[in-house]
Amino acid sequence: GKIEFLLADPNLEEVVINGSKEFVWVYHKKYGWLKTNIKIESENEILNYANNIGRKVGRQITILNPLMDAHLPTGDRVNATLFPISTCGNTITIRKFRRSPWTIVDFIENKTLNFEVASWIWLAIQYELNMIVAGGTASGKTSLLNVFMSFIPPNNRVVSIEDTRELKLSDFLHWVPLTTREANPEGLGRVSMLDLLVNSLRMRPDRIIVGEIRRAEEAEVLFEAMHTGHSVYATLHADTAEQALKRLVNPPINVPESVIEALHLFAVAFRDRRLGIRRMFQLSEILPGSEKRGPQINTLYRWKPLKDEITKENESYRLIDEISMHTGMSNQDIMNDIQEKIKILKWFVEKQLKDLNKIGRIVAIYYSSPEIVMKAVEKKEDVDKVIKSWFK
Repeated sequence: GKIEFLLADPNLEEVVINGSKEFVWVYHKKYGWLKTNIKIESENEILNYANNIGRKVGRQITILNPLMDAHLPTGDRVNATLFPISTCGNTITIRKFRRSPWTIVDFIENKTLNFEVASWIWLAIQYELNMIVAGGTASGKTSLLNVFMSFIPPNNRVVSIEDTRELKLSDFLHWVPLTTREANPEGLGRVSMLDLLVNSLRMRPDRIIVGEIRRAEEAEVLFEAMHTGHSVYATLHADTAEQALKRLVNPPINVPESVIEALHLFAVAFRDRRLGIRRMFQLSEILPGSEKRGPQINTLYRWKPLKDEITKENESYRLIDEISMHTGMSNQDIMNDIQEKIKILKWFVEKQLKDLNKIGRIVAIYYSSPEIVMKAVEKKEDVDKVIKSWFK
């Protein structure tokens, strides 16, 4: 209808209908909240929009069930509410997602993170360390998580669990996406995130990705998965690594401190509303607690707003120890590995590699035959040439 062309505008992040008495609002990447000159004529028309959206994904919105979470065929997330729950009229909020997924090259170029941080995260994912991406609302948690998943080895089985489909992994990964389902009007047929999480453990996954940790039951199963040898990645609402740890160990999530040490890393996303930028605010490792004190946060890298740069805070203790213990690599071997990855990422940026599948394929070749990729990096060869010669 009237708002279709707004969804086609790549500069808009949100499209919001607050009722028929008010003009449609949008959130612009540069200018923030703006009021348009578009008005929906009646409450019934807004209800029809919501019904059309819901029917396509098997969701319903009625007077008895006046709240709906759904998504458009394009993947954009939709929330709808009905009067009198929303007292000024029926509402629809559409969170738009990028048509072509973000890549690690995009995030390095726009200074969301730097080469060093990206390399450490790559190393952590390669060696199956568990990570939670934390951040505030619209800080880019899911986008960061999606970008990091490009580093998963292609021979791993990946199961993702979300309320609405937001993740987009490389096509050739062994990936099974699962989504929750609301109950029908009779209150039957609900499939919760906890149901999917418990079920996923029977699907022999190597990696489990959870859209967001909200409840104690989900966290309990998630940490159980970590302890049973699965690599787990998830998002969590928290502004800093310290807050994220507090949220996990306190009500309502209440994860026991003795279990927390199964988690290795917090990557914290931050949105600076004043400047309209998103940055990786912290990369922190969790140090196991002792009898006298609980788990501690050791921040490896932190964003400094004054200079708008991410700087090193502390040396890593746990990540290096964990990787050394499981691989036999020395500290020097690990640092050499980091430098190799930095070179590859610089090659990606130089070649403007912004195709998720091509990045995934190069990563796959690197895991299988690192010397081929490093040779191509040294010679600054074309990425497509490397991929074609490998997949002949």
